[in-house]
Amino acid sequence: MPPSASRPDWDIFCRVIDNFGDIGVCWRLARQLIREYRLRVRLWVNDLHTFKRLCPAVTPEMACQTIDGLDIGRWDDPFPSVIPGEVVLETFACHLPDTYVDRMAQIVPPPVWINLDYLSAENWVSGCHALPSPHPQLPLTKYFFFPGFTSDTGGLLRENDLELRRSQFVATPCRQAAFWQSLAQSAPDAGTRLVSLFAYDNPALLTLLQSWERSAQPVCCLAPATRGQQAVDIFAGRPLRIGESIRRGALEFRRLSFLAQEDYDQLLWLCDVNFVRGEDSFVRAQWAARPLVWHIYPQSENAHRSKLEAFLDRYRKGLPATADSALRKLWLAWNSGHLAGDEWQQWLVEADRLTCHAKRWQQQLLALPDLASSLLRFARSRI
Repeated sequence: MPPSASRPDWDIFCRVIDNFGDIGVCWRLARQLIREYRLRVRLWVNDLHTFKRLCPAVTPEMACQTIDGLDIGRWDDPFPSVIPGEVVLETFACHLPDTYVDRMAQIVPPPVWINLDYLSAENWVSGCHALPSPHPQLPLTKYFFFPGFTSDTGGLLRENDLELRRSQFVATPCRQAAFWQSLAQSAPDAGTRLVSLFAYDNPALLTLLQSWERSAQPVCCLAPATRGQQAVDIFAGRPLRIGESIRRGALEFRRLSFLAQEDYDQLLWLCDVNFVRGEDSFVRAQWAARPLVWHIYPQSENAHRSKLEAFLDRYRKGLPATADSALRKLWLAWNSGHLAGDEWQQWLVEADRLTCHAKRWQQQLLALPDLASSLLRFARSRI
């Protein structure tokens, strides 16, 4: 692999399952390690076609390439013979290739091996954060590293200048106008409530669109293209192509192209409320300091329900009773796939309180260390 012939500082492994969350996190983290810490990073990805949706510069047919200073390797089988990095980050229990692990064991001292796990607000996370797990046969130890919402976890992904960029964007009309122009869209009329929609396929979506259609206040929904969401085409009465929009009652629905991460961040900053999914967009919506509605990734036997409840318990603290009730009712109904029809109107009554709460929550998170610096500090303590 010519771009990575020398040993990198970090090897990051990412196995794309069926969505963008895993590669979204890895792509953000890798760029931050390069830009802010001047590290040599190599990112291994099994699905470069999905990666290309986030980074159009990626060429899926290439086994190795370098983009923005990041070496990108296609995770093939058999895995290429390379020198493992000084730090090896196995993301979301993706299981490193056996031949690569064997090479790790041959290096003295061995690489720092970290498994970056999924984000959860559950109470057990802090007790498992940074725990070691010795390899059963090889002289290697893997450490489990958990992102989270408290000081005894790894924190959340956040670039050093993220809040500065956000605050400048929301305070500068010309930057917002430039963003609309980049989308080939015009800004809606003043007084329109802007909503971003990025969700898994959800049978509750048709009811939500109908609620927006009947709203007393105009609603403009901006929806980056993604799989599923057949309810949109049912609502429109025809398949909506990228760039098209429809108007029904108080609702204008616009289907956008899939956005690069930097553009998606700006979309979250622009909107009054953000419907998000998975992990990456979920975290970015919290940094946007706007109200959000999270569609958690569904798991078998409703295992995701405890994760949803754990975050709600943490996030809702300090909310007035009526706002708390409106938020919880909408979130749970949205994740169950069944809206009664009045959840949006109840949420709307509390919108101002929920906006203030989202800003307070963001400030609490800003006081914690970010995930990249926490990972780097931990890795250096083990070298």
